[in-house]
Amino acid sequence: MDIPLETLAIVTGTFLIAGTVKGVIGMALPTVSLGLLAATMGLKEAIVLMLVPSFVTNVWQGVVGGFLGELLKRLWTVLAAMCVGIWFATAALALDDTAWLAALLGLTLVAYAVFGLRTPALPRAGRREPWLSPVMGGATGVLAGLTGSTVLPVVPYLQTLGLPRDMLIQAMGICFSTAALGIGVALGGRGLLPQDLGLLSVAGVVPALIGMAFGQRLRRRLSEQRFKQVFFVSTALLGAYIAARALLG
Repeated sequence: MDIPLETLAIVTGTFLIAGTVKGVIGMALPTVSLGLLAATMGLKEAIVLMLVPSFVTNVWQGVVGGFLGELLKRLWTVLAAMCVGIWFATAALALDDTAWLAALLGLTLVAYAVFGLRTPALPRAGRREPWLSPVMGGATGVLAGLTGSTVLPVVPYLQTLGLPRDMLIQAMGICFSTAALGIGVALGGRGLLPQDLGLLSVAGVVPALIGMAFGQRLRRRLSEQRFKQVFFVSTALLGAYIAARALLG
C-alpha cells in the first residue's frame, strides 16, 4: 500500500487532535475526525477513515463502567433502529455526486455545536421512552449513514433519560461504537470500503490513543467548561466551512 506522505500526515494529525479532544471532554472523537477529514480529503474517505479509531476508543467506554447489561436492556431498540437506519442510508454514498451529503454533514456539525453551546433544558422522555427510543435510534442511523455523524439526535435523547453521569458516558460509548460497527458493516456490504483506506483507518488508532492520553493529562490543567466552549465554536466554524464549500463549490 503506497500512501502519500501528505495523506499520512493529515490522518495522523487529525486523530492526534481528535484523540486529545476526547481525552479532555470524554467524547467527540468521531465528530472532530469526521469534520477535519471531510474538509481535507472528502466525505466518503472521512467516513471510512474514522471507523476503526471511533470503534476502538468508544467500545472500551461502552463496555467498562458496570452498567453494560442494564443499558443494553434499556437501549436495545435505539441500537437496533440505528443499525437499520444506517444500512439503508449508506446506499446514498454510492452516488457519484455526494456534495449534498457533505453540506448535510456541515449543517449537522453546526447544529451540534449550537446545541452544545446553549445546553438547553430538555424534558424527560418518561412514558414516551418506549416509542421515542426506536424513533431517535432510526433518525440517528439515517443521519449516520448519510454523513458518518453519530451525535444527533441520540446524544440529546440520552440526556432526556435522566441517566447518572457515569451511566450516560457509558451509554454514549455503546451508541457510538455500535454506530461505527454498523457503518463499517453497511459500507463493506455495499462494496464501499476500500482496502487501503481501511488499513489507514486501523493505523489511525495509534495517534488517537496517544492523543487521548495527552488529553487526559491536559484535562487536569484546563477548565473543561472553557475548553468545551472553544471546541463547540470551532466545530460550528468547521461545519459552516464544509457546508459552504459543498454548496458553493
